[in-house]
Amino acid sequence: VQLVESGGGLVKSGGSLRLSCAASGFTSDHYAAGWFRQVPGKEREGISCITSRYDARTYYSDSVKGRFTISWDNAKNTVYLEMNSLKPEDTAVYYCATGLDLVTVQDMCVRTEVRDLLTWGQGTQVTVSS
Repeated sequence: VQLVESGGGLVKSGGSLRLSCAASGFTSDHYAAGWFRQVPGKEREGISCITSRYDARTYYSDSVKGRFTISWDNAKNTVYLEMNSLKPEDTAVYYCATGLDLVTVQDMCVRTEVRDLLTWGQGTQVTVSS
C-alpha cells in the first residue's frame, strides 16, 4: 500500500482546509484509515480514524471533534480530512495512515503500539496563522 497526501498549506485562524490521502495497492476491502498530526517535540496525535470504506465508523479526538470530518471516496480510494474553524494550535505536520481493519477506530487512533502496523504517508504541513 502506498499513500500520497496533499492539501496542506497556510490558512488564517477560522479558515478551512481539506487534506487528501490517495491510496493504492489495497489487497482487501477491509482497510481502515486515520489522520495523525505531530508538532516538534511532541508525540504524534491520532485525531481522526475511520473504518473500512464500506462501514465507515469514525473516531475524533476531543481536540478536533465538531470541527474536522473524515471520509472515504470509495471510487478514488482516497480518504479526506475536512478541517473547519482552524486554530493556531492546529498547526502541525499531518500524516495519513492505513492498515487492515483489525482494531476499533478509537484504538487505531489512540493506541501507540498499533501505529507500528500501519502504512504512513509522507506528511503535509498545515500552518494556521492568528
